[in-house]
Amino acid sequence: MMLIPTHHFRDIERKPEYLQPEKCVPPPYPGPVGTMWFIRDGCGIACAIVTWFLVLYAEFVVLFVMLIPSRDYVYSIINGIVFNLLAFLALASHCRAMLTDPGAVPKGNATKEFIESLQLKPGQVVYKCPKCCSIKPDRAHHCSVCKRCIRKMDHHCPWVNNCVGENNQKYFVLFTMYIALISLHALIMVGFHFLHCFEEDWTKCSSFSPPTTVILLILLCFEGLLFLIFTSVMFGTQVHSICTDETGIEQLKKEERRWAKKTKWMNMKAVFGHPFSLGWASPFATPDQGKADPYQASSASNERTSPGSARGAGSQ
Repeated sequence: MMLIPTHHFRDIERKPEYLQPEKCVPPPYPGPVGTMWFIRDGCGIACAIVTWFLVLYAEFVVLFVMLIPSRDYVYSIINGIVFNLLAFLALASHCRAMLTDPGAVPKGNATKEFIESLQLKPGQVVYKCPKCCSIKPDRAHHCSVCKRCIRKMDHHCPWVNNCVGENNQKYFVLFTMYIALISLHALIMVGFHFLHCFEEDWTKCSSFSPPTTVILLILLCFEGLLFLIFTSVMFGTQVHSICTDETGIEQLKKEERRWAKKTKWMNMKAVFGHPFSLGWASPFATPDQGKADPYQASSASNERTSPGSARGAGSQ
C-alpha cells in the first residue's frame, strides 16, 4: 500500500466512508465465554496428529524396548518418571498452543457505526483489513490460514495447527522446549542402551528380537536427532523474538519500530506472566499479561499516531 501524506488527507482519515465500511457486515454475535478455539485446516490437523504419534512412538520405544526390560530398576524408574513427565508437559503445551486463541481481532468490526464510535481526533489513523473486514490494531497481521488478523502474530505453525501470537506464544515456547528435552533424553538413553546391548547378549537386553530392537532404536535416534535440532532452533528464535520484542513477521518485513522499547526481562514477563514463578514452566498456568482493555481493536485504534506522526489510512 502506498503511504498517503497525512497533512493532505487528515480530514478524510476521520471519515468512516474512507475505509469503505459499507462493504463490511457486522460481526456475528460472540460465542459463550470459554469457547474452544480450533482451526479447521486439513494440513494443520494432519501435522498435529503426526506430532502426537511421534511423541507416543518415542514413549513406546523408551518404555517397552529400553526401560521395562532393564534389570536396573532404579535406572528404569528414574528415567521413566523424567521422560514421562517431560512428554506429558510437551503434549499439554501442544494442546494449549493449539486450542488457545492466539489473539484474533474481532472479525467484521469495520462498520460505519463502530468507526464513528471511535470518535477519532485529527491525525489519528485506523487501518482496515480488506480480507477479514476488521479494524487492525497496531502490530496485527492477517493470517490466510486462520482467516483472521492476529495481534503480535509471529508465524503460523502447522505443527500446532494455529498461529503463534500474543496469547499463546508462551505455550509454543514451552512446547518446543519440552520436545527438545525429551529428544535429548531419548538420544542419551538410546546411546546407553546400545552400549549395554553390545556388552551383553542382544537377546537379553530387550523383549523384542535383535533386528526389531535395532530398527526401533535407529528410528527413535533419527527422530530424536531431527526434532532436537528443529525445536532447539525454534526455541532459540522464539526467545530472541521475545527479548527483542519483535515478532518473526516484523523481523522479516523489517518493519519500523513504533512501540516503546522495554528491557529483556520485562519482555519475558509480558509473555510468561508477572511475576517470575514456577508457572513460567507450566502449560497450565495462564500468564497474567496485565492487559488493560480486552477489546484490543478499539483501544489500539484510539491509541494510534499523533498528528505529527500519522502514517496513512485505509486498507492495509
